[in-house]
Amino acid sequence: MNDYVTGLHCSLEGEPYEAGKIHRLSEAGRPLLVDYDLEAIARAVDRDAVAARPGGFWKWRELLPVTDFERVPRLGEIDTPLIDLAEAPGLTIKDEGRLPTGSFKARGLALAVAMARELGLEKLCMPSNGNAGAALAAYATRAGLQSLVYCPADTPRINIEETRFAGAEVVEVDGYIDDCGQQLAERAEREGWFDVSTLKEPYRLEGKKTMGLELAAQMNWQLPDAIFYPTGGGTGLIGMWKAFAEMMTLGWIEGPLPKMFAVQAEGCAPIVRAFEAGERFAERWENAHTVAAGIRVPKAVGDFLILDAVRESGGSAMAVGEDEIVQSWRELCRGEGVLMCPEGAATHAAWRRAVADGQLAADARVVLFNCATGLKYPLPA
Repeated sequence: MNDYVTGLHCSLEGEPYEAGKIHRLSEAGRPLLVDYDLEAIARAVDRDAVAARPGGFWKWRELLPVTDFERVPRLGEIDTPLIDLAEAPGLTIKDEGRLPTGSFKARGLALAVAMARELGLEKLCMPSNGNAGAALAAYATRAGLQSLVYCPADTPRINIEETRFAGAEVVEVDGYIDDCGQQLAERAEREGWFDVSTLKEPYRLEGKKTMGLELAAQMNWQLPDAIFYPTGGGTGLIGMWKAFAEMMTLGWIEGPLPKMFAVQAEGCAPIVRAFEAGERFAERWENAHTVAAGIRVPKAVGDFLILDAVRESGGSAMAVGEDEIVQSWRELCRGEGVLMCPEGAATHAAWRRAVADGQLAADARVVLFNCATGLKYPLPA
């Protein structure tokens, strides 16, 4: 474990946990968060020197839990580009589809796999709507570990085929991702597989938080007014909010922090429903459906962390319709030359609505997260 790691704590109750051990959820059944000696990091490293290092998200090693960076599984990680859009001044896409395996899932799974190997685990499993399974398979193969992925049967075929081709055993389930998780848990218990699904171990979150670190560096340590993030399990939104808090403590950035917009589809919007009702926890969404498979998550284990970040930031949770998603998807490609994934297109649709509703000025500095390459999805007619 990184010498700067001081331990972990339960995200709900604050109970401390020892570093260097294999952890799942806390005893309260909630995600664990990694703690760092930020004062020591501030004394030891210069933010600009860290940002200038090569190696994509691995450059942030002082703020990652890994000990042996010589042995981390690498697949050519880069800093993903910011693409300015002509539609409005200050409107930018961060294109995570340029990462290995074509999605932002590479960030979290690379860290989860690296830590699993450090802790002596050999068999990793997870349920997945597509891109996460492919990232797990690729990084596990790179690290010499086994992988097992349960997918809803209607997951985009390219995701299933990619995951299987990269070396994972893939099981297709007639149901949603949480149904996959339930079936997988039974087998994992019998056969000794370790579950690295969203927020059920502490380290995927640490990988996803590098989006916030990287974005701050790319924007010369001046964060945007708002971030629109496609939200299923919400690890990236939670991770970025954690990154911003850590950078504030380090003195690397100053406030105000961006308004965080959690974007869901109208056919699966448990976070939006909870946000609008003033609830801290979100009930399961029944009969979920959307073309944006990556955000079709009926129940998120980190629901309260998503809602906390949205509310603390002064942001919002928004649901957009299927027609809006497809319209943004098509217009961004034909008008701007940017092929989004449907989840990324949903953030553009949500931004348009936020501007129309007066939640944001048309010239506000906004970053939309495109979480995967659009080539992984059947394209609209």
